[in-house]
Parts: sequence; structure tokens; C-alpha cells
Amino acid sequence: MAAPQDSTETPYLLPPNREDWEGQAIADFVYGQKELVPGGVQWPRVTPCLPKALLLSRFDSAVLSAWEQRVELGLFRYRLRDLQTRILPGAVGFVAQLNVERGAQRRLPQNIWGVRQPFDPDQFNFNKIRPGEVLFRLQRGPDLSPALQQEDILVVINVSPLEWGHVLLVPEPARGLPQRLLPGALRAGLEAVLLSSHPGFRVGFNSLGGLASVNHLHLHGYYLAHRLPVEGAPSQPLDPGGHLHELQTLPAPGFLFYTSRTDSDLDALVSRVCRATNYLTDHEIAHNLFATRGAPPGETSLSSALAGIRVILWARKSSFGIKEGEAFNVALCELAGHLPVKTPQSFSSLTEAAAVSLIQDCLLPPAQAEEVRAALVALMAEEAE
Repeated sequence: MAAPQDSTETPYLLPPNREDWEGQAIADFVYGQKELVPGGVQWPRVTPCLPKALLLSRFDSAVLSAWEQRVELGLFRYRLRDLQTRILPGAVGFVAQLNVERGAQRRLPQNIWGVRQPFDPDQFNFNKIRPGEVLFRLQRGPDLSPALQQEDILVVINVSPLEWGHVLLVPEPARGLPQRLLPGALRAGLEAVLLSSHPGFRVGFNSLGGLASVNHLHLHGYYLAHRLPVEGAPSQPLDPGGHLHELQTLPAPGFLFYTSRTDSDLDALVSRVCRATNYLTDHEIAHNLFATRGAPPGETSLSSALAGIRVILWARKSSFGIKEGEAFNVALCELAGHLPVKTPQSFSSLTEAAAVSLIQDCLLPPAQAEEVRAALVALMAEEAE
């Protein structure tokens, strides 16, 4: 049986000759229960906190060493430099970053017309990427519970990165799965957060209509050296069991799921989240999801301890295509408070009020939002029976 590799191994680097990439087998990153750490990872007193400034986990070292090698080999659409960053004045604490290259050079989004759109093998998909773009395959070790069906997850570079270490988690691309969240994929994403010892490694998902640009199942993972508002934003319980909460603060209200454990509680959280996203998908409601280390639900604050994982789900208006005239496009990271801005002019002039307005323009109308809230509360009650 497979077992976790020794931390000194570096099987995730490409050979120096490009001719050898095609035939190189994808390396496995096998992890065990002891590497999933729900608590004890905190922000240092001084931020920003670059990945290399902390003691990295085996997962972090594998991702960053392989990712940085692909930078040197020129496999990205642009070479990501240190991004100019500013915290917007105001109560929210938006982290705005100037990323001109991503705005100008990223691959054009596919022709997306519906949240339930089937996979189209003729469109761009992750079976068509270059061999060197795959870093490794995530595999659960034999000591981890097989409670959920777990696909092999490829960890692939995002060739148009938001930030350092930006990767995509792609479950078995040969299956041609559409961009609809599945339990095994979500479980892998949450376990990736738990595998990282950096508090700023986050994972997220954009549905079709929620600015997913490729209709082939994938999640995003990336490092951000800054705290985000959603880590400690206060919330109110929506169900008696305390399984579903609502973030009620700016920039946007969202549904909060939380766990501080890695056993059956994590399986239960995955099940609840996917029941919610299935409801939204079946009703053609676009959505975004963001997973981060964070504080327990309740009356918390940005300075609260990161005791577990927060998963925040936003239902939103469908948006198809890119709005070129806006300072930023609203997807998973923007809803969480991280704003990759497209132009220097927008970056220098952006205010908290303008950012909040742009984000709230993407939210559901109040009546539909209340309908969704009631439906998700009912779903949680059904699961508790």
C-alpha cells in the first residue's frame, strides 16, 4: 500500500530536458491522518506573511518547489512578480492587489450559458494541458477513512495565477466531469487546507455562472500573505443543530459551515455543503465557495484564533463572460475580501464603498435570497432527521 513519502524527497520537479516531460509519470503525494492539522496554525504578529517566512509543511514544500520550478521553465502565461497591495481604508479590510497581467493575458472564458451545462470535450479542458503543468497527484493514505468516494486529484498550475502558488485541484480529468461540486473533490480541497501550515492557503470553487471560465471540474488553491475578513466575521445560526450559519457583515452575506475536526465531522460538513450546492445547481443558481482556516461561528473578530476550517457559500446572480469595464470581476476570492484589480488607475482609485457596491450588485434579489435561505435551512433539518 502507498505510504507518505519522506519529506526530503523531491519527485515533483521536472527533468531538465523538455523532451523527457511527455513520458514522465505523475508523482503521487500520499498523505496521512497526522498531516491533517485543524488547529494550531496562526498568523504571526507581523503581516503580510509570505509563504517562505513560515515553517512549511511537506505539502507546502511540494507545491511551492514544483510551482517555482515551472515559473523558471516559463510554463505560465506571465511571470508573477511581487504584487502591489493595499488594504482599502474602512471597516471591511479588503485586500486589493494590482494584477495587470492576469486581467490582460488570461485565457478567454468558454461560452458558458447555464449552471448545469454539460461537459464539452471539444472546448478547452484539463485533458489538453501540457504535461509539465501537472505538479503531482494527491492521494489519501491507507490510514484515512474511506467514508467518501475519493477521486485521484491532480494538482495543476494555474497558468494565469492570482498569487504565488496558485494551483488547480482537478479530479480525474479523463472522466470529463462538468463544473459541479462533488463530495470527493470538496473533501480533497478541505484536506489541502489542513495539509498546509500557512494560514493564508485558501481553496475555492466557482460554479458555472459564478465566473468559472472552464467547464471541467476544478477547485482553486492559492497562498495569500494577508488575513481576510471572512476568517473571523461574526455569524448567526440558521438551524437548531448549529450546522448552518449566516455571515451578516460586509462585503456580502454568505452561508457558513465550520468544523474543527478531521474525522466524521469533516465528512458530515462535506455532505452538508454539497447538498446545498446541489440545490443551487439544480435550481440554476450560480454560486461561489471559499474555504479558509478561521474562527468558530458566533461573535468573533478578525483577531480570533484560527481554530478550524470555515467554508463560506454565496448564492449569486448568474454572470456569463467577463465585464471588461469593471475594476475587478466578482468570484470566490472577491467575495471573501481579496480583490485582484485589473488596471493601475482602478487600483489607485478603488474605495471600500465602490468595492462593496460592485460585489453587492452580483447578489441575489432579497426575495430570492430569502427563498434560498429557507430551502437550505430545510435541507439541514432533513439531514438531521
